[in-house]
Amino acid sequence: MDYETAFRLANLLAVAGWAVLLLAPQRARLLRSVPACVIPAVLSAGYFVLVAVHFAGAEGGFSSLADVGRLFASEPVRLAGWLHYLAFDLFVGAWIARRADRLGVSRVIQAPILIATFLFGPVGLLVFLSLQSLIGVRRLGVAS
Repeated sequence: MDYETAFRLANLLAVAGWAVLLLAPQRARLLRSVPACVIPAVLSAGYFVLVAVHFAGAEGGFSSLADVGRLFASEPVRLAGWLHYLAFDLFVGAWIARRADRLGVSRVIQAPILIATFLFGPVGLLVFLSLQSLIGVRRLGVAS
């Protein structure tokens, strides 16, 4: 399989996981298995194979921004980096959905947070952590 096909398949797999997060009923078993474990594990396995086979021979590294640019000039290493993002963002999105469900946050409120996590990773996490803090403060009676 060529790298472009692997890229497309990984994207489809990740989108399927995000669809489960957005559309599955709250507290569904699917939330604890498919987007939280199964899909991130598959993406992580692909990442592992790409890194094991291609990382040592790639130019660049992590000691400077220029080195990172040279490292990601390699197509298989670039795909590995993309799989890394897909796996971790989906894992975090699944954690957000489970935690929000426990806090009683509706899917209507969760949806934009999950979409932000899908598109912008840390931004969605930051929004959720802020919301979680706000909910905690309100439950303690600190805010009106």
